[in-house]
Amino acid sequence: MGKINGCLKCLFVFFNVLFGIIGCLLIYGTIKVTAYSLQMSAFGAPSLAWLWVFAIGVLGISSLGIYAACSEKALALKIFAGFMVAGMIIMMIFGIVIVVMRNQLRDSFDSASAELAKPFMKNEELREALNQLQGSLHCCGVVSPKDWADDIPQSCECSGHGTGPYGGRDTCVAKPQGTSGPDKIYQQTCADFFFYIINLACNITMGFFFGFAVTALLGLLVSLLMIHQIKRHDSADSASYAMKSF
Repeated sequence: MGKINGCLKCLFVFFNVLFGIIGCLLIYGTIKVTAYSLQMSAFGAPSLAWLWVFAIGVLGISSLGIYAACSEKALALKIFAGFMVAGMIIMMIFGIVIVVMRNQLRDSFDSASAELAKPFMKNEELREALNQLQGSLHCCGVVSPKDWADDIPQSCECSGHGTGPYGGRDTCVAKPQGTSGPDKIYQQTCADFFFYIINLACNITMGFFFGFAVTALLGLLVSLLMIHQIKRHDSADSASYAMKSF
């Protein structure tokens, strides 16, 4: 009979195998992303070192958990529990950082001014991309129609009969005085849509980090329970041996 409860061991091994598969998929994805990153390195693409560390860490720790459960060694389980504590703390820190960044971005968008749009509008490619997005997103300008200066493009034209990407009837306003272009333009600015995308990405990332933190906590609790079972089994064996010696 093993030192650890059979159902608990099977459950522990199953989840570590699952995370081992996730680690392999992360490594495969990192290899693919690295190939594109090397091509874009001349344009200042960010380093993928942390992604490699995370992917290899997930695979390595899950392999350690499988070994610790199968070998029923308390030392291996203690090392695994230590990694769970470190992982939980790191995931919580990253999750909190994402929350702070999202709130800072929201404040930036809430107090958006023409200064925010100037770097965007100076780039000809970004201007053209914005021009194409405005018709489908039913918005005009980054933070204001005045971002287009005196020449508002036709993509800002609002008929009042369409519906925006969030649903609801489009709201039209008169074009700013002294500008050329359509008489009626969208009241909605594209900054709202940009923040919606950024906020969605932040929420997904927060869910990822906090989800891993909860998983690490569960892994820690299960590993501590398994360590307790091993110690109890060993102490019972010691007591039995001592009784036999009498």
